[in-house]
Amino acid sequence: MKRALIIAVALAAAGCDEMVRQPKAPVYGRSDLFPNGAAMQTPPPGAVSREDAAYQAALGQRPPMTLALLQRGRERYDIYCEPCHGLAGDGKGVVPSRGFPQPPDFHRPPLLGAPSRLIVDTITNGYGVMFSYADRVPPTDRWAIAAYVRALQLSQAAPAARLSSDDRARLEAAHGG
Repeated sequence: MKRALIIAVALAAAGCDEMVRQPKAPVYGRSDLFPNGAAMQTPPPGAVSREDAAYQAALGQRPPMTLALLQRGRERYDIYCEPCHGLAGDGKGVVPSRGFPQPPDFHRPPLLGAPSRLIVDTITNGYGVMFSYADRVPPTDRWAIAAYVRALQLSQAAPAARLSSDDRARLEAAHGG
């Protein structure tokens, strides 16, 4: 068994060397890979550089709080965040239930008092075992997700007395009271 493991590790290490020896074309050189023969290609239409001024401006500027922003945030949260963070933002999603590390609970004091910018930066750069979502979630959607996380935080700590009488009646009916 030990011998098989040593052989497997040696073969894997030998395979890694192939990337060092692969053919590479100089940036401004020729390449047979593309029909125009150039190694460096023009980005496709609609591609946006992360250094683009408009992209950076959207990332740096918090949009005004609106119902549309919260709805977009919920939609994006359900797609990108809910599998790990759970529907309530408590860190009890499907992914951690399968053995992956549990993400933080958004309802704990350190995150309750943290600025929304921290949520946006975490989506952008990742943190701990969470990888960056910068290539999947546009800057405006990161702010929408942050707004929705704030709404989740408020929803868990809101006193029932602040609800309308109709909402309070529905809440009591749902909890058998």
